[in-house]
Amino acid sequence: MDTLIADIEGTFIVIAAEVGSRTVRRTFEFGKTYVVRPKGKHQATLVWLHGLGDNGLSSSQLLESLPLTNIKWICPTAPTRPVALLGGFPCTAWFDVGELSEDGPDDWEGLDASASHIANLLSTEPADVKVGVGGFSMGAAIAQYSATCFAMGRYGNGIPYPVNLRAIIGLSGWLPGSRSLRNKIEVSHEARRRAASLPILLCHGISDDVVLWKYGEKSAQSLSSAGFRYVAFKSYDGLGHYTVPREMGEVCTWLSSRLGLEGSS
Repeated sequence: MDTLIADIEGTFIVIAAEVGSRTVRRTFEFGKTYVVRPKGKHQATLVWLHGLGDNGLSSSQLLESLPLTNIKWICPTAPTRPVALLGGFPCTAWFDVGELSEDGPDDWEGLDASASHIANLLSTEPADVKVGVGGFSMGAAIAQYSATCFAMGRYGNGIPYPVNLRAIIGLSGWLPGSRSLRNKIEVSHEARRRAASLPILLCHGISDDVVLWKYGEKSAQSLSSAGFRYVAFKSYDGLGHYTVPREMGEVCTWLSSRLGLEGSS
């Protein structure tokens, strides 16, 4: 099997936040990272992010079967933390969340910690390799948040964003921070330019009863109105909160086209 386990001990990300007159530091410990090596010429690297309560291993097993021989997949595991949605029960989560929609309060520290971890994983890739972020459910939320950090050139905490993203994929997810996104991007010519350059594919099942289809549609609308020019939103009749081969086939076709991959279907 081509899947290799790396980063056995996990990675620590420290995020500092101002609370009144004090600076509070929170430490996030990420789990194991799984890597699927390209079977052909290495042209692109994508970080793929699992959903709430899952791990990087299940992502790597799904991606290994795709006919994309030129892509290296990096599949990290989220930190284990108490999750408000689950009544404070701890499980793997990219950030804390009270509801799986754009309507709840945003955990900016958790969002920035995960986006920073992803950028760190991509920052050591060769200069001639195109990089991107994709994910499912909560992982799709972080992929879309990474797109906004790239466009603005910084994380929510103001620290510069270091990676030149070339593709974003979100399956059955939503967009954190959508309410203020347009105002943040409109004020900067560079932010508008970066947003207009980044292709995004969002897919959502119409029968999704976990992250409702309307939140996926609203995310696409929010990104488009904020200046992301190449947003594709695909709906699937009868699809719940899971992936199907037809949807993953669409992902393969889109990635091959957008990234100019050789010998992929």
